[in-house]
Amino acid sequence: MVATKGGTDAAADAVIVLGAAVLAPGVASDALRRRIDHGLAVYFARHARYLVVSGGIVAAPPAEATLMREIALAAGVPNERIIVEDQSRNTFENAVYVGRILRRDGLRRAVLVTDAFHLPRALYCFRRLGLAVEGDGVARQPSTSRLKWWRQYLEELVRFARCAALFLIGSHKSIVQRVWGA
Repeated sequence: MVATKGGTDAAADAVIVLGAAVLAPGVASDALRRRIDHGLAVYFARHARYLVVSGGIVAAPPAEATLMREIALAAGVPNERIIVEDQSRNTFENAVYVGRILRRDGLRRAVLVTDAFHLPRALYCFRRLGLAVEGDGVARQPSTSRLKWWRQYLEELVRFARCAALFLIGSHKSIVQRVWGA
């Protein structure tokens, strides 16, 4: 059984997994592996119709979503149930590009999977775009040192503030209009 932040194990239209670093040459980082493994557990537990993997090429090829797709196929997810979003390069773009997919395909009940420390910002981005998603965060690894945890936490606070400012000043609108065609 997978515990979800939404407090329900009801069927989901989609489980969305946000990518993380791909290490050269095409090796999943620990963070990417944790996210997709957790996303797969949620996908199977929630009997989701689709698994949406999101993330483009950021540091090294292939796209984060491409690598997650390969892992999902190996775990038994049918190819026709995997939706690949491989253009986004950050959390805001994840929300914009996945939002286009959710709207286009009429996927209304979605579960968003990412690291627990990243989940508040990711949910904020998706929800500010009017997307109804619940979150399911991957717990911090016990081996993570306190110093590393604090560094990640502080970096995430700064990123959250930048993301909030993007919405506050309205500069997100042109990107959303370009991608969604609205």
